[in-house]
Amino acid sequence: MEELQGLMREVRVVPHQADWQEKFENEKRSLNKLLPDATIYHIGSTSVPGLAAKPIIDIMIEVPSLESVDERREQFRQLDFVGKGENGIPNRRYFYKGEGNERAVHLHIFPYGIDHVVRHLAFRDYLREFDKEAKRYGDLKSMLAKKFPHDMDGYIQGKDQFVKDLEEKALSWYEKISGQGTNKP
Repeated sequence: MEELQGLMREVRVVPHQADWQEKFENEKRSLNKLLPDATIYHIGSTSVPGLAAKPIIDIMIEVPSLESVDERREQFRQLDFVGKGENGIPNRRYFYKGEGNERAVHLHIFPYGIDHVVRHLAFRDYLREFDKEAKRYGDLKSMLAKKFPHDMDGYIQGKDQFVKDLEEKALSWYEKISGQGTNKP
C-alpha cells in the first residue's frame, strides 16, 4: 500500500527556496550525532542554487558499514525517519521523513566506495557548474509536474531519458575534473 501511495503523491515542483540549504544543515547536525564516522552530502535538486525542485531535501550519507546503520534503526525512528531497507538499490539504506504530500527529507545511505555516490555527486556538481543545463532540467521538471500533478510515476518516467543523458555528460565531466575539490557537502 505504501508503494501505491508513493506513486499517488502530489507532484509539486517549486522555484528554488533559500532555506533548503539551512534545512539540510539542520538535518546534517542531527545525523552527524547519530553517525559520527559518516560523510554527509546535500544532493538532488534542492542542493543546486536556482534549480526548481520538489521541496524534499535529498541527503546522501557514506558510512564505513551498513551494519552500523541497521543497528541504529530505532535511533533513526526517534528522528522521525521511516526505514525502507535497500528500497530497490543494493547496498543502500533508504529512509524518508514525512508522509505522503508532506515528505520533507530522503536519506540515501551507502558504504564508502560505492559507484552510486560518485554518480550523485557528479550530477549535482555538473548542475551547479552549468546553469543552462540546470535551467533546462528545472523547466522540464516544472512542465512534467503540471502535466502529471497526481502521477509520480508519470513524472519520473517523463524525465527519465533526460536524466540518463545528463548523468552521462556529468560523469564524463566529473572524471575530467575529479581531484579538484568537488566533493563538497
